[in-house]
Amino acid sequence: MNTVSAYIFRQALGPLLAILGALAAIAILTQGLNQLDIIITNRRAGWAFAWVTILALPQLISLILPMAVFIATVYALNRMQGESEIAVLYGAGVSRRRIARPILQLATLAALAHLAINVVVQPWSFTERRETLYALRTDIASSLIEEGSFTYPAENLTLYARERGGSGELRDLLINDARPEYPITYTARAGAIVTIDGAPAVVMRDGQIQRQSESGNVDVLDFDRYVLQMGTEMAEEPDFFFLKASDRSLYELFFPDLTSHYDQRNVDQFLAEAHARLSAPVLNIALAMIALAGVLVGEFSRRGYGRRIMIAAVWALLVRLAALAVQAAASDAPQLNALQYALPIVVTLIAAALLGGKGARRKRHSIGPSVITEARA
Repeated sequence: MNTVSAYIFRQALGPLLAILGALAAIAILTQGLNQLDIIITNRRAGWAFAWVTILALPQLISLILPMAVFIATVYALNRMQGESEIAVLYGAGVSRRRIARPILQLATLAALAHLAINVVVQPWSFTERRETLYALRTDIASSLIEEGSFTYPAENLTLYARERGGSGELRDLLINDARPEYPITYTARAGAIVTIDGAPAVVMRDGQIQRQSESGNVDVLDFDRYVLQMGTEMAEEPDFFFLKASDRSLYELFFPDLTSHYDQRNVDQFLAEAHARLSAPVLNIALAMIALAGVLVGEFSRRGYGRRIMIAAVWALLVRLAALAVQAAASDAPQLNALQYALPIVVTLIAAALLGGKGARRKRHSIGPSVITEARA
C-alpha cells in the first residue's frame, strides 16, 4: 500500500471505528433496557447486566457494520472533497480506481470480520446469552419476588415482601398458603428463599403463624425460625429447550436434527438464516461501492455534494432493507435464498460500472487542472 492509499485508508478507518462504537453503544443501551426488569431484580445485577450486554454485541455489530462502512466512506471522501484533496489527486493523475482501492480494502477487511462474527462468534454468544437469561428468569431468589408486590410462586400460594435487602434477604414477609384444607397465614420480620433437596423453600425468622381450626377459631403460633416448602414444581425446568435459528451454528442450520419436530417445522427458516450469514458480509463491499459512486461520480461542485450523498444514502438504506426483506421472504420460500447473494453482487457491479464508466479517464484529465485552479480560487 503506497502513501496515497495508506492515507485514504486511515481517513476512512478512523470514522468507521468511531461510528461503529457510537452505533453499538446506542444498540447496547436499547438491549439493556429490554432486559432491565430481569437484571435489576437479580442479586448479581452488575455482573448480569455487563455479561448480557457483552453477549449482545456480536449480533449488533453484524447488523450495523455495513451501514457503518457506508457512513465512514461518505464522511472520509466528502471531507477530502471539501478540502480539495480529491481534486489534487485528480490533477496528479490519480484515477478513481486508485482512490477507491483502499476503501475497498477496508470494506473487504470489514466483510471478513463480519463473516467471522456471523459464523463463529454470534452463534456462541447467542447460545450463551439465551442460557444466561434463562438462568436469570429461573433464579428463584430473583424472579419470584418483586418487592412491594404480591406474587404467586406456586398454585394457591401468595407471597408479599415489603423490600429486598442485601444477599437476597426479604424483609416484612406475608405469606398466605391456601394449599391445605384450612389456609395458613405466615408473617415474618425477615426471610430468604433457598433450595432444599432440589426444591425451593422460604426460611423465615421472627414471625407468626395464624391457622384456622375446624371450630372456626384462629390458632396463633410465634416462631424464631420456620421453613416453608413452596413445592417441587417451581424447581423443574421446561421439558423442551429449543435453540432458535440465531442461536445455532452454521452446521446446525444447514443440517438440522430432522428427528426433532421443532427442527422439522423450521427447516426453511434455518436455511434462510444460514445463507444470510454467508451473504451479509458482501453488503460491506456493496455499500462501500455505493458511497464511492455517490461521492466520486459527477462534476466538481464548490457548493458541496449534499444532494449526491443524500441519494447515495437512500440507495444504501434501500439495499440494506431489501437484504433483510429477502431473508424474511426466504424463510417461507427457500428458492429465494439465491437472491441473498445476488442482491449485493448486482449492486456492487452497478456501482463499479458507474465508478469506472466510459469517458471517465478522458474527462478527469480534461478537467483536472481546471478543478485545481477553481478549488484554489
